[in-house]
Amino acid sequence: MNPFKSLSQLPAQLQQPAVRDLAWTLIAPPLLLDAQWLQRHPLAGSHWAQEPATLADWLRQLDADASTLEAWLARSSNRRLGLYSEKLWQFAINNASGVQLLAANLAIRQAANTLGEMDLLSRDSDGDHHTELACKFFLGPEHACASEPLNWLGPSGQDRLGLKLAHLRQRQLTLSSRPEAQAALSNLHIQAVQAELWLGGYLFYPWPSGCAMPSGAHPQHLRGHWLYRRQWPEFAGQHHSGRWQILPRSRWLAPARAEPASSLSLAQLTEQLQASSQTPSPQLVVQLTLRADGDWHEVQRLFVVSDEWPNADTSAAGA
Repeated sequence: MNPFKSLSQLPAQLQQPAVRDLAWTLIAPPLLLDAQWLQRHPLAGSHWAQEPATLADWLRQLDADASTLEAWLARSSNRRLGLYSEKLWQFAINNASGVQLLAANLAIRQAANTLGEMDLLSRDSDGDHHTELACKFFLGPEHACASEPLNWLGPSGQDRLGLKLAHLRQRQLTLSSRPEAQAALSNLHIQAVQAELWLGGYLFYPWPSGCAMPSGAHPQHLRGHWLYRRQWPEFAGQHHSGRWQILPRSRWLAPARAEPASSLSLAQLTEQLQASSQTPSPQLVVQLTLRADGDWHEVQRLFVVSDEWPNADTSAAGA
């Protein structure tokens, strides 16, 4: 399913934040093994998929000079995490041999109404593809049935894994088969298209009890924990080692890497969490450990949520 799993350690080795995010986007495992719809990596038909080492070489070259990637990202002023992730995919496909990007965010309309947008339309040796992309973060339930995807909530407390999957299957992935889409597809010389999805991100388990995986989860999905603010003193008392960071949402993708001066001691982190105790939005915290390169690297991540979560007003925290 993922042609680049052999490169799983590469994102942590890169230095430029945008290049690390790009590498993570392309290499990280999907959240689900069974999404009840065809999942296909958008670069499955590329030369890189046949020789993953060539992708690694390209990413290392970008890490040495990220100007083309930075210029591409600067073309959009929208900093929403999902759109940022889509821009990273578009940049990669535009630079990959063996695959052609035909369109991105193609709107389909019925009279004056927009029915939706197709995230990616691409062509490779396997044919033409309509790919819906998503990068999501979901927190598992403390008490409800964890195998039920509806019980996995986004950081805002509003988004749900089950609802996202239903929307993908019933609305987004069927868009390319609607009669209204045929003229737009014909303009791109697409006669037959396969609808597929790729869902990346992280699943966060309640601390300390944990919970079961949601139905269909990929065994190697990326994961973390979440806990209430009132639980922080107990958690901190059990995790004395390393350094810490609170990640802004723009840095939620790739594993964190920090120079010593930009990391926090546990006491400093606790102070910051206390100072922001009235902030309802969940905060993504990472623990870091020192490696041979002299930088601090992420070893675990967790959401610290309001004691009232998911009922607090966290509308700004959606992912």
